Amino acid sequence: MTDRRIVITGIGVVSPLGNDLKTTWENLKAGRNGIDLIKSMDTSDYPAKIAGEVKDFDPAPYFKSPKDARRVDRVTHLAVAAASMAIKDSGIEVEKEDTTRIGVMIGSGIGGLGTLESQHKILLEKGPHRVSPFMIPYMISNISSGIVAMEYGFRGPNMTIVTACATSNHNIGEAWRIMKFGDADVMITGGAEASIRPTGLAGFSNMKALSTRNDDPATASRPFDIDRDGFVMGEGSGIVVLETLEHATKRGARIYGELVGYGVSSDAYHLTSPLPNGEEAARCMQMALDHAHMNPEEVGYVNAHGTSTPLGDICETKAIKSVFGDYAKNGLLVSSTKSMTGHLLGAAGGVELAACVMALQDQVIPPTINIFNQDPECDLDYVANEAREVHFNAALSNSFGFGGHNSTVIVKRI
Repeated sequence: MTDRRIVITGIGVVSPLGNDLKTTWENLKAGRNGIDLIKSMDTSDYPAKIAGEVKDFDPAPYFKSPKDARRVDRVTHLAVAAASMAIKDSGIEVEKEDTTRIGVMIGSGIGGLGTLESQHKILLEKGPHRVSPFMIPYMISNISSGIVAMEYGFRGPNMTIVTACATSNHNIGEAWRIMKFGDADVMITGGAEASIRPTGLAGFSNMKALSTRNDDPATASRPFDIDRDGFVMGEGSGIVVLETLEHATKRGARIYGELVGYGVSSDAYHLTSPLPNGEEAARCMQMALDHAHMNPEEVGYVNAHGTSTPLGDICETKAIKSVFGDYAKNGLLVSSTKSMTGHLLGAAGGVELAACVMALQDQVIPPTINIFNQDPECDLDYVANEAREVHFNAALSNSFGFGGHNSTVIVKRI
Protein backbone atom coordinates (compact mmCIF):
# COMPACT_ATOMS: atom_id res chain seq x y z
CA MET A 1 0.00 0.00 0.00
CA THR A 2 1.06 3.60 -0.53
CA ASP A 3 1.34 6.26 2.14
CA ARG A 4 -1.57 8.22 0.65
CA ARG A 5 -3.48 9.99 3.41
CA ILE A 6 -7.27 9.55 3.34
CA VAL A 7 -9.57 12.25 4.70
CA ILE A 8 -13.30 12.71 5.24
CA THR A 9 -14.81 15.65 3.37
CA GLY A 10 -18.54 14.89 3.37
CA ILE A 11 -21.07 13.25 5.68
CA GLY A 12 -24.71 12.27 5.13
CA VAL A 13 -26.97 10.77 7.78
CA VAL A 14 -30.58 9.61 8.03
CA SER A 15 -31.36 8.23 11.47
CA PRO A 16 -34.04 7.80 14.13
CA LEU A 17 -32.75 11.09 15.58
CA GLY A 18 -33.03 13.14 12.41
CA ASN A 19 -32.99 13.15 8.64
CA ASP A 20 -29.70 14.99 8.31
CA LEU A 21 -26.33 15.17 10.03
CA LYS A 22 -26.93 18.38 11.99
CA THR A 23 -30.19 17.25 13.57
CA THR A 24 -28.86 13.80 14.37
CA TRP A 25 -25.70 15.19 15.96
CA GLU A 26 -27.50 17.82 18.04
CA ASN A 27 -29.85 15.15 19.38
CA LEU A 28 -26.94 12.82 20.16
CA LYS A 29 -25.17 15.56 22.10
CA ALA A 30 -28.38 16.33 23.98
CA GLY A 31 -28.85 12.69 24.93
CA ARG A 32 -32.25 12.48 23.27
CA ASN A 33 -33.99 9.20 22.61
CA GLY A 34 -35.08 8.17 19.11
CA ILE A 35 -36.83 4.94 20.10
CA ASP A 36 -40.60 4.55 20.32
CA LEU A 37 -43.43 2.12 19.68
CA ILE A 38 -43.31 0.93 16.06
CA LYS A 39 -45.67 2.94 13.83
CA SER A 40 -44.98 1.33 10.44
CA MET A 41 -46.56 -2.08 11.15
CA ASP A 42 -48.94 -3.88 13.48
CA THR A 43 -46.90 -5.38 16.32
CA SER A 44 -49.78 -7.00 18.24
CA ASP A 45 -48.39 -10.53 17.84
CA TYR A 46 -44.72 -9.64 18.41
CA PRO A 47 -42.80 -9.82 21.71
CA ALA A 48 -40.86 -6.65 20.81
CA LYS A 49 -42.97 -3.68 19.78
CA ILE A 50 -40.37 -0.89 19.79
CA ALA A 51 -37.73 0.37 17.39
CA GLY A 52 -35.74 3.38 16.25
CA GLU A 53 -37.69 4.32 13.12
CA VAL A 54 -36.77 7.07 10.67
CA LYS A 55 -39.56 9.65 10.87
CA ASP A 56 -41.16 12.01 8.31
CA PHE A 57 -38.77 10.98 5.57
CA ASP A 58 -39.44 11.77 1.90
CA PRO A 59 -36.98 10.11 -0.49
CA ALA A 60 -38.22 11.80 -3.68
CA PRO A 61 -35.95 14.90 -3.58
CA TYR A 62 -32.85 12.71 -3.63
CA PHE A 63 -33.63 10.90 -6.91
CA LYS A 64 -33.53 12.11 -10.50
CA SER A 65 -37.23 11.37 -10.88
CA PRO A 66 -40.16 10.51 -8.56
CA LYS A 67 -40.63 7.31 -10.58
CA ASP A 68 -37.14 6.14 -9.64
CA ALA A 69 -37.86 6.80 -5.98
CA ARG A 70 -41.17 4.91 -6.04
CA ARG A 71 -39.66 1.79 -7.54
CA VAL A 72 -36.82 0.97 -5.15
CA ASP A 73 -36.80 -0.48 -1.65
CA ARG A 74 -36.73 1.71 1.46
CA VAL A 75 -33.13 0.67 2.14
CA THR A 76 -32.11 2.30 -1.15
CA HIS A 77 -34.18 5.38 -0.32
CA LEU A 78 -32.12 5.80 2.83
CA ALA A 79 -28.80 5.07 1.14
CA VAL A 80 -29.35 7.44 -1.79
CA ALA A 81 -30.52 10.22 0.55
CA ALA A 82 -27.49 9.92 2.82
CA ALA A 83 -25.11 9.63 -0.14
CA SER A 84 -26.68 12.69 -1.78
CA MET A 85 -26.25 14.70 1.41
CA ALA A 86 -22.65 13.52 1.83
CA ILE A 87 -21.73 14.43 -1.76
CA LYS A 88 -23.35 17.86 -1.41
CA ASP A 89 -21.62 18.37 1.93
CA SER A 90 -18.25 17.54 0.39
CA GLY A 91 -18.59 20.26 -2.24
CA ILE A 92 -17.40 17.95 -5.01
CA GLU A 93 -18.41 19.24 -8.44
CA VAL A 94 -18.98 15.94 -10.18
CA GLU A 95 -18.98 17.41 -13.69
CA LYS A 96 -15.39 18.59 -13.14
CA GLU A 97 -14.11 15.22 -11.90
CA ASP A 98 -12.72 12.15 -13.60
CA THR A 99 -15.58 9.85 -12.60
CA THR A 100 -13.47 6.75 -13.24
CA ARG A 101 -11.58 7.80 -10.10
CA ILE A 102 -14.71 8.02 -7.90
CA GLY A 103 -16.01 4.77 -6.43
CA VAL A 104 -18.90 3.63 -4.26
CA MET A 105 -19.04 1.04 -1.47
CA ILE A 106 -22.35 1.06 0.39
CA GLY A 107 -23.45 -2.03 2.27
CA SER A 108 -26.53 -3.41 3.95
CA GLY A 109 -26.66 -6.27 6.39
CA ILE A 110 -30.04 -7.52 5.18
CA GLY A 111 -30.88 -5.56 2.04
CA GLY A 112 -34.34 -4.99 0.56
CA LEU A 113 -36.39 -6.94 3.07
CA GLY A 114 -39.55 -4.97 2.33
CA THR A 115 -39.31 -5.86 -1.36
CA LEU A 116 -38.77 -9.53 -0.55
CA GLU A 117 -41.81 -9.61 1.74
CA SER A 118 -44.17 -7.81 -0.61
CA GLN A 119 -43.18 -9.86 -3.64
CA HIS A 120 -43.35 -13.14 -1.74
CA LYS A 121 -46.91 -12.25 -0.75
CA ILE A 122 -47.75 -11.65 -4.43
CA LEU A 123 -46.19 -14.99 -5.33
CA LEU A 124 -48.36 -16.84 -2.81
CA GLU A 125 -51.57 -14.96 -3.55
CA LYS A 126 -51.39 -14.33 -7.31
CA GLY A 127 -48.79 -16.73 -8.66
CA PRO A 128 -45.29 -16.49 -10.12
CA HIS A 129 -46.27 -14.53 -13.22
CA ARG A 130 -47.28 -11.55 -11.09
CA VAL A 131 -43.95 -11.25 -9.29
CA SER A 132 -42.16 -8.04 -10.30
CA PRO A 133 -39.20 -8.35 -12.67
CA PHE A 134 -37.56 -5.75 -10.43
CA MET A 135 -37.78 -7.95 -7.33
CA ILE A 136 -34.26 -9.35 -7.50
CA PRO A 137 -32.36 -6.14 -8.35
CA TYR A 138 -34.24 -4.11 -5.72
CA MET A 139 -33.84 -6.76 -3.04
CA ILE A 140 -30.13 -7.54 -3.25
CA SER A 141 -27.80 -5.87 -0.77
CA ASN A 142 -25.46 -4.37 -3.36
CA ILE A 143 -28.11 -2.45 -5.30
CA SER A 144 -27.82 0.76 -3.27
CA SER A 145 -24.15 1.00 -4.17
CA GLY A 146 -25.01 0.46 -7.82
CA ILE A 147 -27.84 2.99 -7.86
CA VAL A 148 -25.76 5.71 -6.20
CA ALA A 149 -23.14 5.19 -8.91
CA MET A 150 -25.84 5.37 -11.61
CA GLU A 151 -27.36 8.53 -10.15
CA TYR A 152 -24.02 10.36 -10.36
CA GLY A 153 -22.13 8.51 -13.08
CA PHE A 154 -19.37 7.25 -10.77
CA ARG A 155 -17.40 4.62 -12.67
CA GLY A 156 -14.68 3.81 -10.16
CA PRO A 157 -14.54 0.74 -7.88
CA ASN A 158 -18.06 -0.31 -6.92
CA MET A 159 -18.91 -3.16 -4.57
CA THR A 160 -20.68 -4.13 -1.38
CA ILE A 161 -19.43 -6.05 1.63
CA VAL A 162 -22.13 -7.75 3.72
CA THR A 163 -21.03 -8.62 7.26
CA ALA A 164 -24.20 -8.12 9.32
CA CYS A 165 -23.70 -5.35 11.88
CA ALA A 166 -20.05 -4.86 10.89
CA THR A 167 -21.06 -3.98 7.31
CA SER A 168 -20.53 -0.20 7.35
CA ASN A 169 -17.09 -0.34 8.91
CA HIS A 170 -15.95 -3.04 6.52
CA ASN A 171 -17.12 -1.05 3.50
CA ILE A 172 -15.48 2.12 4.84
CA GLY A 173 -12.29 0.29 5.74
CA GLU A 174 -11.96 -1.52 2.43
CA ALA A 175 -12.72 1.71 0.56
CA TRP A 176 -9.84 3.23 2.54
CA ARG A 177 -7.65 0.31 1.52
CA ILE A 178 -8.62 0.70 -2.17
CA MET A 179 -7.60 4.34 -2.00
CA LYS A 180 -4.35 3.46 -0.26
CA PHE A 181 -3.58 1.21 -3.23
CA GLY A 182 -4.15 4.15 -5.55
CA ASP A 183 -7.22 2.77 -7.33
CA ALA A 184 -9.48 5.73 -6.55
CA ASP A 185 -9.21 9.35 -5.44
CA VAL A 186 -12.72 9.53 -3.94
CA MET A 187 -14.99 6.88 -2.42
CA ILE A 188 -18.61 7.26 -1.33
CA THR A 189 -18.99 4.70 1.42
CA GLY A 190 -20.97 3.50 4.44
CA GLY A 191 -24.15 1.55 4.98
CA ALA A 192 -27.95 1.55 5.02
CA GLU A 193 -30.61 -0.61 6.65
CA ALA A 194 -34.42 -0.81 6.59
CA SER A 195 -35.34 -4.04 8.34
CA ILE A 196 -38.11 -2.93 10.69
CA ARG A 197 -40.43 -5.26 8.85
CA PRO A 198 -42.58 -8.23 9.95
CA THR A 199 -39.92 -10.78 8.95
CA GLY A 200 -37.07 -8.83 10.49
CA LEU A 201 -38.89 -8.17 13.74
CA ALA A 202 -40.05 -11.79 14.01
CA GLY A 203 -36.61 -13.20 13.30
CA PHE A 204 -34.76 -11.06 15.82
CA SER A 205 -37.54 -11.45 18.40
CA ASN A 206 -37.57 -15.24 18.16
CA MET A 207 -33.83 -15.49 18.72
CA LYS A 208 -34.41 -13.54 21.95
CA ALA A 209 -32.07 -10.77 20.82
CA LEU A 210 -34.43 -7.82 21.28
CA SER A 211 -35.44 -5.79 24.29
CA THR A 212 -39.08 -6.31 25.27
CA ARG A 213 -39.29 -3.21 27.47
CA ASN A 214 -42.31 -2.12 25.43
CA ASP A 215 -43.87 -0.11 28.24
CA ASP A 216 -40.88 2.25 28.33
CA PRO A 217 -39.31 2.62 24.87
CA ALA A 218 -37.24 5.63 25.87
CA THR A 219 -35.15 3.55 28.29
CA ALA A 220 -35.22 0.21 26.48
CA SER A 221 -31.73 0.46 25.01
CA ARG A 222 -29.45 0.30 28.05
CA PRO A 223 -25.85 -0.47 27.07
CA PHE A 224 -23.66 -1.37 30.04
CA ASP A 225 -26.58 -1.20 32.49
CA ILE A 226 -27.14 -4.32 34.57
CA ASP A 227 -30.83 -4.43 33.62
CA ARG A 228 -30.27 -4.44 29.84
CA ASP A 229 -32.36 -7.09 28.11
CA GLY A 230 -31.37 -6.95 24.45
CA PHE A 231 -30.93 -4.50 21.61
CA VAL A 232 -33.55 -2.33 19.95
CA MET A 233 -33.84 -2.44 16.15
CA GLY A 234 -33.15 0.75 14.25
CA GLU A 235 -33.01 1.90 10.64
CA GLY A 236 -31.18 4.57 8.68
CA SER A 237 -28.05 5.29 6.71
CA GLY A 238 -24.64 6.79 7.32
CA ILE A 239 -22.41 7.69 4.36
CA VAL A 240 -19.05 9.46 4.23
CA VAL A 241 -17.04 10.87 1.35
CA LEU A 242 -13.43 9.75 1.54
CA GLU A 243 -10.79 11.58 -0.48
CA THR A 244 -7.06 11.49 -0.73
CA LEU A 245 -5.60 14.45 1.08
CA GLU A 246 -3.94 15.53 -2.15
CA HIS A 247 -7.23 15.52 -4.05
CA ALA A 248 -9.11 17.32 -1.26
CA THR A 249 -6.40 19.96 -0.83
CA LYS A 250 -6.18 20.61 -4.56
CA ARG A 251 -9.86 21.50 -4.78
CA GLY A 252 -9.86 23.45 -1.50
CA ALA A 253 -12.20 21.09 0.32
CA ARG A 254 -13.26 21.43 3.95
CA ILE A 255 -11.77 18.46 5.82
CA TYR A 256 -13.54 16.90 8.80
CA GLY A 257 -10.74 14.56 9.80
CA GLU A 258 -8.38 11.85 8.62
CA LEU A 259 -9.21 8.14 8.52
CA VAL A 260 -6.00 6.64 9.82
CA GLY A 261 -6.71 3.09 10.95
CA TYR A 262 -8.74 0.02 10.06
CA GLY A 263 -8.87 -3.37 11.71
CA VAL A 264 -10.61 -6.60 10.77
CA SER A 265 -10.78 -10.02 12.42
CA SER A 266 -13.03 -13.04 12.97
CA ASP A 267 -14.15 -14.69 16.20
CA ALA A 268 -14.64 -18.06 14.42
CA TYR A 269 -16.74 -19.02 17.41
CA HIS A 270 -20.56 -18.83 17.17
CA LEU A 271 -23.41 -17.79 14.87
CA THR A 272 -24.54 -14.90 17.07
CA SER A 273 -22.55 -14.79 20.31
CA PRO A 274 -19.21 -12.98 20.65
CA LEU A 275 -16.06 -14.71 21.78
CA PRO A 276 -16.36 -14.54 25.60
CA ASN A 277 -12.89 -13.18 26.29
CA GLY A 278 -13.10 -10.56 23.53
CA GLU A 279 -9.76 -11.71 22.13
CA GLU A 280 -10.54 -11.14 18.45
CA ALA A 281 -12.35 -7.85 19.04
CA ALA A 282 -9.20 -6.74 20.84
CA ARG A 283 -7.00 -7.89 17.95
CA CYS A 284 -9.21 -5.95 15.58
CA MET A 285 -8.74 -2.75 17.59
CA GLN A 286 -5.01 -3.34 17.88
CA MET A 287 -4.74 -3.83 14.11
CA ALA A 288 -6.45 -0.47 13.56
CA LEU A 289 -4.02 1.17 16.00
CA ASP A 290 -1.07 -0.47 14.24
CA HIS A 291 -2.23 0.77 10.83
CA ALA A 292 -2.62 4.24 12.34
CA HIS A 293 0.84 4.07 13.96
CA MET A 294 -0.81 5.16 17.19
CA ASN A 295 -0.41 4.27 20.82
CA PRO A 296 -3.63 3.44 22.72
CA GLU A 297 -3.27 6.58 24.83
CA GLU A 298 -3.60 8.74 21.71
CA VAL A 299 -7.26 7.69 21.36
CA GLY A 300 -9.53 9.86 23.48
CA TYR A 301 -12.87 8.27 22.66
CA VAL A 302 -14.22 4.85 21.75
CA ASN A 303 -17.65 4.69 20.14
CA ALA A 304 -18.50 1.20 21.33
CA HIS A 305 -20.51 -1.37 19.47
CA GLY A 306 -22.46 -1.37 22.75
CA THR A 307 -25.69 -3.00 21.65
CA SER A 308 -27.28 -3.49 25.10
CA THR A 309 -27.06 -7.27 25.00
CA PRO A 310 -26.08 -9.13 28.18
CA LEU A 311 -23.04 -10.87 26.67
CA GLY A 312 -21.94 -8.36 24.05
CA ASP A 313 -21.36 -5.40 26.34
CA ILE A 314 -19.22 -7.45 28.73
CA CYS A 315 -17.13 -8.97 25.94
CA GLU A 316 -16.46 -5.57 24.37
CA THR A 317 -15.49 -4.13 27.74
CA LYS A 318 -12.98 -6.96 28.18
CA ALA A 319 -11.59 -6.31 24.71
CA ILE A 320 -11.19 -2.58 25.34
CA LYS A 321 -9.37 -3.24 28.62
CA SER A 322 -7.11 -5.75 26.89
CA VAL A 323 -6.03 -3.22 24.27
CA PHE A 324 -5.94 -0.03 26.33
CA GLY A 325 -4.60 -1.45 29.60
CA ASP A 326 -4.61 0.89 32.62
CA TYR A 327 -5.58 3.80 30.38
CA ALA A 328 -8.95 2.11 29.76
CA LYS A 329 -9.96 3.00 33.32
CA ASN A 330 -7.88 6.13 33.71
CA GLY A 331 -8.64 8.55 30.93
CA LEU A 332 -10.34 6.72 28.06
CA LEU A 333 -13.96 7.69 27.41
CA VAL A 334 -16.38 5.15 25.92
CA SER A 335 -20.00 5.56 24.91
CA SER A 336 -22.70 3.78 22.94
CA THR A 337 -24.85 6.01 20.77
CA LYS A 338 -27.09 2.98 20.20
CA SER A 339 -28.65 3.90 23.54
CA MET A 340 -30.33 6.73 21.59
CA THR A 341 -30.66 5.44 18.01
CA GLY A 342 -31.18 1.75 18.60
CA HIS A 343 -29.09 -0.68 16.57
CA LEU A 344 -29.00 0.28 12.89
CA LEU A 345 -27.48 -3.10 11.97
CA GLY A 346 -25.56 -2.71 8.70
CA ALA A 347 -25.90 1.08 8.86
CA ALA A 348 -24.63 1.38 12.43
CA GLY A 349 -20.96 1.92 11.65
CA GLY A 350 -21.63 4.70 9.14
CA VAL A 351 -23.78 6.69 11.54
CA GLU A 352 -21.37 6.03 14.40
CA LEU A 353 -18.33 7.16 12.39
CA ALA A 354 -20.27 10.36 11.68
CA ALA A 355 -20.79 10.72 15.44
CA CYS A 356 -17.05 10.26 16.03
CA VAL A 357 -16.17 12.89 13.44
CA MET A 358 -18.61 15.40 14.89
CA ALA A 359 -17.39 14.63 18.42
CA LEU A 360 -13.89 15.56 17.25
CA GLN A 361 -15.20 18.70 15.58
CA ASP A 362 -17.08 19.93 18.66
CA GLN A 363 -14.80 18.33 21.27
CA VAL A 364 -17.87 16.80 22.88
CA ILE A 365 -18.37 13.12 23.69
CA PRO A 366 -21.98 11.97 23.18
CA PRO A 367 -23.36 10.09 26.18
CA THR A 368 -24.58 6.60 26.82
CA ILE A 369 -28.08 7.29 28.07
CA ASN A 370 -30.13 4.96 30.27
CA ILE A 371 -27.31 3.91 32.58
CA PHE A 372 -29.24 3.68 35.83
CA ASN A 373 -27.35 0.83 37.48
CA GLN A 374 -24.01 0.19 35.79
CA ASP A 375 -23.07 -3.46 35.43
CA PRO A 376 -20.04 -4.19 37.67
CA GLU A 377 -18.57 -6.25 34.81
CA CYS A 378 -18.80 -3.16 32.60
CA ASP A 379 -16.44 -1.01 34.62
CA LEU A 380 -15.26 1.74 32.27
CA ASP A 381 -16.25 5.40 31.94
CA TYR A 382 -19.22 5.21 29.57
CA VAL A 383 -20.04 8.95 29.71
CA ALA A 384 -23.25 8.08 31.51
CA ASN A 385 -26.39 10.05 30.64
CA GLU A 386 -24.82 13.44 29.82
CA ALA A 387 -22.43 14.57 27.09
CA ARG A 388 -18.98 15.67 28.18
CA GLU A 389 -16.73 18.41 26.85
CA VAL A 390 -13.16 17.19 26.61
CA HIS A 391 -10.07 17.86 24.49
CA PHE A 392 -9.09 14.85 22.38
CA ASN A 393 -7.53 14.19 18.99
CA ALA A 394 -8.64 10.72 17.87
CA ALA A 395 -11.68 8.46 18.08
CA LEU A 396 -12.07 4.72 17.51
CA SER A 397 -15.34 3.10 16.40
CA ASN A 398 -16.17 -0.60 16.79
CA SER A 399 -18.72 -2.68 14.89
CA PHE A 400 -19.17 -6.42 15.37
CA GLY A 401 -21.53 -8.67 13.41
CA PHE A 402 -23.27 -12.02 13.62
CA GLY A 403 -20.95 -14.69 12.26
CA GLY A 404 -18.06 -13.32 14.30
CA HIS A 405 -17.20 -10.41 12.01
CA ASN A 406 -15.20 -7.64 13.73
CA SER A 407 -14.33 -4.22 12.33
CA THR A 408 -12.71 -1.09 13.74
CA VAL A 409 -11.95 2.30 12.23
CA ILE A 410 -9.99 5.22 13.67
CA VAL A 411 -10.39 8.89 12.76
CA LYS A 412 -8.30 11.80 13.99
CA ARG A 413 -8.22 15.57 13.74
CA ILE A 414 -6.09 17.07 11.00
